[in-house]
Amino acid sequence: MVKFKIKPIKLKMKPTKPQINECLWGWFLVAPTIIGLLVLNIIPIFQNLYLSFFKNGAFGRGNIFIGLDNYKTMLSDVQVWYALVNTLKYTIIVVPLTIVLSMVVAVLLNGKLRGKSLYRTIYFIPMMAAPAAVTMVWKWLYNNQFGLLNVFLKKIGLGRIDWISDPKVAIYSIAIIGIWSAIGYNMVLLLAGLQEIPKDYYEAANIDGANIFAQFFNITLPLISPTLFFVMVTSIIQSMQVFDVIYMMIDVTNPAYNKTVSLVYLFYNNSFKYSNKGYGAAIVMLLLVIIMIITVIQMKVQKKWVNYM
Repeated sequence: MVKFKIKPIKLKMKPTKPQINECLWGWFLVAPTIIGLLVLNIIPIFQNLYLSFFKNGAFGRGNIFIGLDNYKTMLSDVQVWYALVNTLKYTIIVVPLTIVLSMVVAVLLNGKLRGKSLYRTIYFIPMMAAPAAVTMVWKWLYNNQFGLLNVFLKKIGLGRIDWISDPKVAIYSIAIIGIWSAIGYNMVLLLAGLQEIPKDYYEAANIDGANIFAQFFNITLPLISPTLFFVMVTSIIQSMQVFDVIYMMIDVTNPAYNKTVSLVYLFYNNSFKYSNKGYGAAIVMLLLVIIMIITVIQMKVQKKWVNYM
C-alpha cells in the first residue's frame, strides 16, 4: 500500500483594519500604566541594584565601586536584623487582624442595615486622611502625660502605659494605627467582591435550612477568595514597606527604636541622614527579595484555596 502524507495547509490571514484599530486602541489605553510601571517601578529597581555596589565619595562627590561590600556589611549589621524582625512582626500582627476585621465589617455592611452608606463613608475616611496627620492624632492619643488613652485608663483605676517609649509596647501601638488605617480600604474591596456573589446561592441555602455561619463558610468565603487573595497580597506588601507611622512616632533617641525600626526606616536613615546611599540601596534590595519570596509562595499556595468562578 502506498501511504500518502497530508501536509496541513497554513493559511496566513491578514488582520483586518478594524482588528488593527482595536489592537492600537488597546495598546493606547494600557500605555500610561505600562509607562508608569517602567518609569516609577522597573527602572528604579535596576538603578537601585546598580547603586548598591557603590559607596558615596568624599563630601558626597562621585560613587566608588566596592562590589559586594555593602551586602557583607548588611549581613553582619545587628540593626538590619532588628529591622527585619520588626518588619516581619509588624506584618504578622497587622495583616491577619486587618483582613479579619475588614471581612466582618464588609459582611455586615453588605446585609440589610440602616445607614449603610454612612457607615461605609466613616470606615473609608482614614484612607483619605494624610498619613502624617493621622499619625500626629494618634501620637496625641498615646501621649504619656495627657493622652486620651491614659486618661481613660486612669479613670478606670489602671496605671499609665508608655505607648511609644516602652520597647515591649511600642510595636503594638504602631500596629494598631496600621490596622485602623487599612480596614476601610480593604473593606471596600471585599464589599465589591461580596456584591458580585449571585443571590441565588443564598436563596437555595435558605431553602435547604443552612444557617448564616454555614452560608458564610460554604458560599461567601469560597466565592470571595479571589478578592481575599488580592487583599492579602497587597496588604503584606504594604505592611512590609511600613515607614511613615514609625518615622513620625519614633526617633533614633527613643528607647523603643531598636524594637520598632523597620527596613524602610533603616534605609531612610542610611540614605538621607548618614549619606550612605549605597548601603541604603542594599537594604532595599533585601526588602525586595523578601517581598518577592513571600509573593511567590502566596502564588503557589493560592491554587489550593482560591476558587475562581
